[in-house]
Amino acid sequence: MQITISLPDNIAQSLEAKWGNLERRLLEDTVVQAYREGAISAGKVRELLGMKTRLEADAFLKAKGIHLAYNEAEFEADIQTHEQLRSEGKLKTI
Repeated sequence: MQITISLPDNIAQSLEAKWGNLERRLLEDTVVQAYREGAISAGKVRELLGMKTRLEADAFLKAKGIHLAYNEAEFEADIQTHEQLRSEGKLKTI
């Protein structure tokens, strides 16, 4: 779907002077708000903004002051994965 908005030329020029590519800025702002409200996932953020990796999307969201949704069940799963990798000798110690 294509969405078009109308702005007076002087406003659009002023915003572009401040923000750069206005179309990209509006897309990013919309994606950030949709993620913040739980309407889309971090994977969708990556897809909509043309990012190659989840880490790139995570860094983008962090730069916007948004912490990733991470609950206790995901934390427990990460602990189990860590323990499994450690027991298999697949973790590198520093």
